[in-house]
Amino acid sequence: MLLNELVEATETVAATSSRLAKIAALATVLRGLDADEVPVAIGFLTASPRQGRLGVGWRSLGGLDVAHAREPGLTVLDVDAALTRLAATDGAGSVSARRTELDTLAAAATAAEWDFVARVILGELRTGALEGVLLDAVAKASGREAATVRRAAMLSGDLGETARLALFGEPEDLASVGLEVGRGVLPMLASTAGSATEAVALLGGAASVEYKLDGARVQVHRDGDAVRVFTRSLADITHRVPEIVDAVRALPAERVILDGETLSLDEDGAPRPFQDTMARFGSEAAAAVALRPWFFDILHLDGRDLIDEPLSTRLEMLERVAGDARMPGVVTDDPVRAEEFSREALAAGHEGVMVKGIDSPYAAGRRGKSWLKVKPVLTYDLVVLAVEWGSGRRTGRLSNLHLGARDPEGEFGEPGGFVMVGKTFKGLTDATLKWQTEHFPTIETHRSSYAVHVRPETVVEIAIDGVQRSTRYPGGVALRFARVKGYRPDKRVDEADTIQTLRALLRG
Repeated sequence: MLLNELVEATETVAATSSRLAKIAALATVLRGLDADEVPVAIGFLTASPRQGRLGVGWRSLGGLDVAHAREPGLTVLDVDAALTRLAATDGAGSVSARRTELDTLAAAATAAEWDFVARVILGELRTGALEGVLLDAVAKASGREAATVRRAAMLSGDLGETARLALFGEPEDLASVGLEVGRGVLPMLASTAGSATEAVALLGGAASVEYKLDGARVQVHRDGDAVRVFTRSLADITHRVPEIVDAVRALPAERVILDGETLSLDEDGAPRPFQDTMARFGSEAAAAVALRPWFFDILHLDGRDLIDEPLSTRLEMLERVAGDARMPGVVTDDPVRAEEFSREALAAGHEGVMVKGIDSPYAAGRRGKSWLKVKPVLTYDLVVLAVEWGSGRRTGRLSNLHLGARDPEGEFGEPGGFVMVGKTFKGLTDATLKWQTEHFPTIETHRSSYAVHVRPETVVEIAIDGVQRSTRYPGGVALRFARVKGYRPDKRVDEADTIQTLRALLRG
């Protein structure tokens, strides 16, 4: 298949808000793939190329200066082969070799194809085709039952292979995909609730109220002495976390799959900042900062699959196996007790609580209403410093905001200036995008290749989950999960929050 056919499909998907239209467009392009192209195309459509991280960032891609092809000629497999060569480039001369490979690929692609490839490499395709939509498209294209496709993807953790089986395998191939110890399972996901009281009411009965740690999700598989540790995205990080491996080997089980979180603690037993955990989490080398796991679910125990069992049964099994590694929690149908436990979690330095229906099965890979996360929402008034042009549905509109905090004393720059603390494109309605596109050029100071830089005079209210230390921004702090609550024309720029206020959250 020509890459252009995939590009056109994603443009169609990005241009519509209709889920059915997205599914139809994706199903059409999936039907045109050969068997060996399916996993590759699925990786492109989810901005998760099968080669993994390629060591290529915006600076490398933005620095290219080549003439693109006038007509489409690249195939899906051509691009896959180029990405394989990029991934294999290492050692002396690798920078030059990588640049040559990128130049060659960019020159062979049309401008639209290169924009697509660059966003796939960066993991920023943003077409609105989430995995659930793509799985429904696979079902439509193959004529298989959607529930069977979803379950196979959940239990195999591999959307590309699931799509290949659905489109080219026998019906029994898809149905035979089961839970395997040692093979990552797509994790169950949570929706949100405003409070523990609201969450208990939504679930309508007894619920497990558990600490929500500001840590990293881990899924651990043990088969005898063999232990594998996976991240939320099912990357295998076993070699990086020997302390977690040792902890799981000490549990009273021979074959087990556990779901949980890990974080690092300080000398007083309090949770360290998220950034500390992630720095240790991603390190190849041994470090003084140790990670400790807390498990909140169990999917398999010594020959018995548990994902279809109710949470009450799974928690009984987990209690027997996890011991001190069990995530703290209470089972209650009393909103007062749920709120009390939520306050205890916050007082202990954690993010909030998870509230889970006690009768719910483990719906791998799904963001349903059986798990609800409750976290306090932090909002700050920041100033827009620049705005990037959008892509996909947002092509031709100003979208991604560069956000700055006030620096009244000039601790990180000019006195009275602004320090950039992050970007966001989340929370923007069509009406807001239209307003931004009309407003910001009227206060433009200059343009770069990717953004309109503006006078710092527009205040916007931003919701965040917290902050983390950053070497990228001069203030040493970056926003976590920032999203737009709304513009604040009622506020002056000198009323915006300061960099010192945000930095104080690091010590919070």
